[in-house]
This record gives sequence, C-alpha cells and structure tokens, in this order.
Amino acid sequence: MSPPERRRPAADRVFLDTASGEALHPAARKAWVAALDGSYADPRRLHHEGRTARLLLDNARAVTAEALGVRADEVTFTASGTDAVHRGLLGLHRGGGRRGDTVVHTAVEHSAVLEAARWSGAPSRVLPVDHLGRLRLDEVDVTSATVVACQSANHEVGTIQPVAALAERVGDVPLLVDASASAGRMPLPDGWSAVAASAHKWGGPAGVGVLVVRRGARWREPFPADDRTDPRATGFENVPAIFAAAAALQAVVADRDTENRRQRALVDRVRAAAAALPETEVVGDPDDRVPHLVTFSCLYLDGEALVTELDRRGFAVASGSACTASTLEPSHVLAAMGALTHGNVRVSVGRDTSAEDVELFLAALPGVVAELRGRVR
Repeated sequence: MSPPERRRPAADRVFLDTASGEALHPAARKAWVAALDGSYADPRRLHHEGRTARLLLDNARAVTAEALGVRADEVTFTASGTDAVHRGLLGLHRGGGRRGDTVVHTAVEHSAVLEAARWSGAPSRVLPVDHLGRLRLDEVDVTSATVVACQSANHEVGTIQPVAALAERVGDVPLLVDASASAGRMPLPDGWSAVAASAHKWGGPAGVGVLVVRRGARWREPFPADDRTDPRATGFENVPAIFAAAAALQAVVADRDTENRRQRALVDRVRAAAAALPETEVVGDPDDRVPHLVTFSCLYLDGEALVTELDRRGFAVASGSACTASTLEPSHVLAAMGALTHGNVRVSVGRDTSAEDVELFLAALPGVVAELRGRVR
C-alpha cells in the first residue's frame, strides 16, 4: 500500500494536536462519499434500501473487528469515544453488581471515566501511579470491585499501562480498557472485558465511537434501551460515518509499523529539544509509550499562555491540562505523577506531520519560552 498523501490543514500553520483529533484519512473521505447515497435508510428495515444500509453497517463492523483482532459480534458503534467509555464502564459495573459496589480506576484515566464513575453514585477507589504515569501494580486493591478501569496508554503523557498484568491481578473482576490513545496504532492488550475507542483519533470522522464487549462478559445496558440492530447501542446509526471510520482504521493498521517508526523519530526529536530547554521537564516513559505524543512542562510558565503564543505563531498544540470554556485547569494526570501541573505542552504528530513541520516548531519554541518567562520575571 502506498503512503497516504501528506498535507497540512493550512499552508501557513503546523498542526501538532493529533492526540485530540487526527485529520480525516483519505480512505475515510473516499468511503464516506461512496456510502452517502446508499446509507440513508434504517438498517432495521427489510426493504432494499434498509438491507443496503445494513450491509454497509455489517461490513464496517467486520472490518473494524478484523483490524482490532476481535469478533464482529463483540463490536458496537456508539455516538463518540466518550459514549463508548460510559457504556463500557457503567455496563460492566451494572453487570458485576453481585460481587460488590465499588468502581476502581487508575488516577490517570480520562475524564470520561472519572465522570462516569461519579455519575454511577457508587463508591470509587483510585489506584496510584508512579512518576512515569504507570499503574503501581503492587498497590492494586479490587476489594468489593464491580469493575476496574485502566487505559491502554495515557492520553496526556503517552505511557503504556501494564493491562495484561493488571488483568491477571484482578482475576475475574471485569476490566474496562480505554484504548482511545492507542487504537489503530497498537494491538489491543490482553485481559480486557470491554474496550472503548474513538474514531477521530485514528483519522475517522468525529461522532463515531467503538465499544467492544468480550463475548461472555457480564455487561448490562446501563441506559434506556432501544430497538436498534445492536442491542448495546441506541439511536439511528450514522452509517456513512461508521463506514468511513472502519475504512480509516483498516488503512491505519495496514501502515502502522512504518508510520509508528516515523512518528516515534519525530517525537524523539521533540523530546530531546524540549529536555534541552532550561528548567523544563519532559514527562512520561521515554521508551514504553505510544509513538505520536509527548508532554513537557516549563517551570514558571502557564500552559494557556504557551498554547496561545504558539498558536499565534502558527503552531497548534495542546496543554496536558484539562480545557474548560475559558481557561486551562491543572492536570489531574500530571498531579498524580508528581510532575509540574502548569506550563505544560502536549505535542502530538500524525500522518500529515513532516520533519520540516517539527523543525519549524523546535526553531520557534525556545524563543516563545524565553519571551514568556521574561514577562513573568
């Protein structure tokens, strides 16, 4: 397969926030357009148009299952990655209620997990992590647990979690894995009961999530049910978007070995340059990590100011802190790691990111940091 066409979102800008959302993959665009005319009907209907939509939906499910290495009947398409996390966690929690009442999760889970745990009204237990953001396996406590949540890799610092080892430790307690940061880029780990992912993280359309529930897992619908073709989903399926998401995932998995090596080299360049800046800490595991992202924290600086100034100069990056409507709040992930919680920047590359893009960013970064430090000192 030939490498995908590389292009920037705009000629004068460099997009380095693919961990939030990757540009639409050419394979997704092509599949989306092709599916539009044949996917408007309800896949539940028995007429020709309904059967056509159902065929597209079933094809997307089969392609997604093959790319992820799971069974087709384990795959459910949801309205978003957040929806997949909520359904996965709360469904396992409801299904595992006979053993206890406690939701257990690591200290560095995405806010989707934290909010779902709060919404459940159940007691929760937080599992600590080390300074790299990795779960401390020797401190895992699943007493009275109905479900354990552990991401495959951290969405802010990239550290890969020991999911398979955790699964052995928790035994028959259901395990939810949020694979949003790694799906498509890495095979799924072993030991999960349910997996959640988000298509726009691998170049599919936004508004498509994937929930995989292991056959035989104790999962029960946590929300009002619907009479859709998939009993774990609700609402009318966005068939063309789902079809496009599956096409993008298939293309990304086919190219991932080559693309992962290329992206890791770009991120290694950023890690080295950031570490060379005065009073700057590069966080997360330097080796056992996803290939496309890195976070570093600059002492004495504010993450919002860094993001804003870099954006003014044409570089789209994120802060590891949580975005609110008007500002950035300190990151619970970095706080759990014992790292600097302010002045942090997350840089994430994608298939459209070139070595020239990275060098342009690294040429601008020292001046931005120095200028902002000059304003506060």
